[in-house]
Amino acid sequence: MMDFNFRLFMVFLVFVLASATPRNLPTLSFDEGYSKLFGDDNLIILRDGKTVHISLDEKTGPFSFLALFFFLLVLFLSVIALLRGFLRRFSGYPGAGFVSQDLYLHGFFSASIKLPADYTAGVVVAFYMSNGDIFERNHDELDFEFLGNIRGKEWRIQTNVYGNGSTSVGREERYGLWFDPSEDFHQYSILWTENHIIFYVDNIPIREVQRTEAMGGDFPSKPMTLYATIWDGSNWATNGGRYKVNYKYAPYIAEFSDLILQGCAVDPIEQLTNCDSSGNNVLEAEKVTSGIAPDQRSKMENFRKKHMTYSYCYDHSRYTSPPSECVIDQHEAERLRRFDPVTFGGGRRHHGKRHHQKHASRTEATTI
Repeated sequence: MMDFNFRLFMVFLVFVLASATPRNLPTLSFDEGYSKLFGDDNLIILRDGKTVHISLDEKTGPFSFLALFFFLLVLFLSVIALLRGFLRRFSGYPGAGFVSQDLYLHGFFSASIKLPADYTAGVVVAFYMSNGDIFERNHDELDFEFLGNIRGKEWRIQTNVYGNGSTSVGREERYGLWFDPSEDFHQYSILWTENHIIFYVDNIPIREVQRTEAMGGDFPSKPMTLYATIWDGSNWATNGGRYKVNYKYAPYIAEFSDLILQGCAVDPIEQLTNCDSSGNNVLEAEKVTSGIAPDQRSKMENFRKKHMTYSYCYDHSRYTSPPSECVIDQHEAERLRRFDPVTFGGGRRHHGKRHHQKHASRTEATTI
């Protein structure tokens, strides 16, 4: 049961974020909040420790001849521990990534990200929260996924939400952007409270998920860690795997800065939270109203009208009736129906069904 300080912290956090921007929140150096996850030399810390480059190239991509040679050598020597480490490195985690040092139960998590340019088909950059390493069968997850594309086509953003291992209910949404995310840094943020999840791009809310009674455990409710990764998603990321990573354009470099971890840290053993209970929080908590402020909601509606290209709530090829948390907007429904009559209009698909494919907790994107 959450204690008073924890509840007070989350109420205060909603108020702060409803009235302020991430620029008011403290940023961390890499060493203050993060650790290297994988990728060895493909993770570089720059600019006084506050900017991080993670990259994907052939040496961290699929098997090469040299990798196969060492694999056979390790197999021959029967060094089981080394073999497992090798397979985990080369088969499971191509690319690079970093991870927060702490677990968090709710909070605000943000980074400025600059994506790779030029031909990026098959490349996946992810900024997400997960507890899959702790709860393998009933994990929670909140995703920002950036899906690369062929030359002349834009990067796409995909958001997703999992709770209690509910991977069979895909809650993906995909969007275009009003800017080129490879030209400069842009801020991507996740607000996660007991009853709300809000995704932001440059301080503009683009998606809101409100907890409903019918969702039950499908709403993320267990402590999670923050991750940032780049990896080879050739088998699904661009047009369902039709266009793959081309390593002649490597290295693919994703840059991260303005790292914000503003949340309730959780002791991984005792499962106790450490939240601020200052007197100022008590005063501000009385002013709080939940949800998105009217001016911000208007910006969100405008973004979704112009840039959303997919939402699971309207996908008749996957769900005969929308999942319980979906709030159907008839204007969104009609626009998406015109965009893709088969997926969003309930028409007949002649070339096979849309399906849900996983790779390291990531989901499929089937259109350019």
